Amino acid sequence: MCNLYRMTRGIDEVAQLFDALPDRGANFGEEVYPGYPGVVIAEGRARAMTWGFPLVLKGRKGQPLKPRPVNNAREDKLTGGFWAPSFRARRCLIPVSAWAEAEGERGRMTRTWYSLGGGEPFAVAGLWRPTAEWGDAYSMVMTDSCAQMIDVHDRMPVVLMPEHWQTWQHGGEEEALALCRACDLPLDIERTAEKWTGAR
Repeated sequence: MCNLYRMTRGIDEVAQLFDALPDRGANFGEEVYPGYPGVVIAEGRARAMTWGFPLVLKGRKGQPLKPRPVNNAREDKLTGGFWAPSFRARRCLIPVSAWAEAEGERGRMTRTWYSLGGGEPFAVAGLWRPTAEWGDAYSMVMTDSCAQMIDVHDRMPVVLMPEHWQTWQHGGEEEALALCRACDLPLDIERTAEKWTGAR
């Protein structure tokens, strides 16, 4: 599952690329971690939301604990339970420059980055909803990995081509589910020596 990605463009450039209105007060980092803000395209606007739906947990004595961000949604779970209301009514696009996976031996894992060729941001399928804990929050939709990354992880983000952006956001459920498949475009792969444990 994806727990780190990059978005290296500012809000105005993102809005232009995705034909959306920019929320110029949006604040997000170039590297996005669960529980932190990232930019999404929702309801025709490029705006910041918290990455991860808050899952409220309780301690042994029933006391509320700090919510945990649920930042990935499996495509085979979208039509039931936790994800269904957002899948039916609040699909969004997540602009991404690259996403990272942990690679290597446990305790010595490093970051491997995946992106599309050309250096332009691309869209990943997302869901969003308002929350009492963090305001508007979003989660990234995951599907089975493509052949280029299956040796690192068996799941990957659902990458959407521009011709599918409107269908993902506004089409019927069956149309949207049909887009939840492994990316068949060549991926650029950047293996680094940066330790995965450096992630927040």
